[in-house]
Amino acid sequence: MVPLDWFPRLAHGSPDERAHWRFIDEGAGVHWPDLDEDLSIQGLLDGRPSAERLESVQQWIAGREIR
Repeated sequence: MVPLDWFPRLAHGSPDERAHWRFIDEGAGVHWPDLDEDLSIQGLLDGRPSAERLESVQQWIAGREIR
């Protein structure tokens, strides 16, 4: 388990958005289409938090608020 806070897009997603996911790359990763988030299984196992820049996350959040 890793903290949800490590992945801002997941943290800002609704429970329904987080529940809508699928494996990608032959099971090497997970994709959340509603949140435009992709995480590798290896990164999760290694305990690596998101490397997305704060500015990018803030733009994404602002775009969600417009909807």
